[in-house]
Amino acid sequence: MAKHRKAKVERSGTSTTSAKPTDAERLKPDTAGTSPASSVPTSRAPSPPVGDGDDDLEEVVVVKRQPFRFFDLPSELRLRIYEEALYISARHVHELYHGKKAAALAVGLDDKPAPPLDLEPNINWYLVRPRLQAFLVGKQMYDEAFRVFFSQPVRIYPNHGRFFNTKKPLLARLPAKYRAIIHTLDLRLGQGWSKPPRCQNTDESLGLRDCINVRTLKVFVEVDPSEPHFEGFRGKNSTKDTYKWFCLDLLQGIMRQVPSLRTVEVDIVEGMKGDAPVAVALCRAATNAGKVLAKGPTLRATQRKIEEAAQATLRQLLSDISLDETPKMVEVEA
Repeated sequence: MAKHRKAKVERSGTSTTSAKPTDAERLKPDTAGTSPASSVPTSRAPSPPVGDGDDDLEEVVVVKRQPFRFFDLPSELRLRIYEEALYISARHVHELYHGKKAAALAVGLDDKPAPPLDLEPNINWYLVRPRLQAFLVGKQMYDEAFRVFFSQPVRIYPNHGRFFNTKKPLLARLPAKYRAIIHTLDLRLGQGWSKPPRCQNTDESLGLRDCINVRTLKVFVEVDPSEPHFEGFRGKNSTKDTYKWFCLDLLQGIMRQVPSLRTVEVDIVEGMKGDAPVAVALCRAATNAGKVLAKGPTLRATQRKIEEAAQATLRQLLSDISLDETPKMVEVEA
């Protein structure tokens, strides 16, 4: 029993002495991580020496990005940027209603005229409203931007169904300084021909006298109720010329209140006759007022077809007349 306890103590003493390294063992180099053949570290490479000075540290310079000095650009270049950013083109409207893929496949969008500014809910919310945020940047940008934005065509009377019967069209809602910037007015006729809305007038409240820089009036005729197939639909006490005289009164009132007006452009919808009474009367009134008459592409094409048809009919009549059947003059000697 005593021998067993002595052996156990000797074993425990041996284990404790083996667990604690001696001073000689602590001074031995560590070769556990090296291979006996090559004495090259196999587990990890030695770390590079670290310098004790600031020469080994790379200097990191943080450069603060400066804002672009937009107003240092020439005024001509700034105006060009305003036009690209603020103008609403026919492509923008097509993308809004049909998507960018359909607009990319569409042909001739860049050749179409820009749509006029109007009380159009979708266009005003998605296209006009974001562009008006440029007015809030600063005073100088506001003074330059609103002159470019309101140089776009402006429709006199609203055409959208939601605002068709409104008491105040867009022109009457604009401040006088905005109306003074407008260069082109748009007049669309035909919608509501049986009962025109009350806002379609040339009263002083419309603000036409403030449009001192207007040079062009674009008139577009959608419907001509003087056609025979409108019989019975013109309304009570209305004749085939009632709407024609109404359109003439509007045109003459606009020309009277806007003395700076120089050019009147008249166009019709596709499918309408080129000699429609409303279009002919508007062209005659503009010419009599001393304005330059410009015919739209559809009206020109339609009248060209009418002239070509008349010339073809005349040639056919001349070809049907035979020289043998024509009377001949015989000289008789006395």
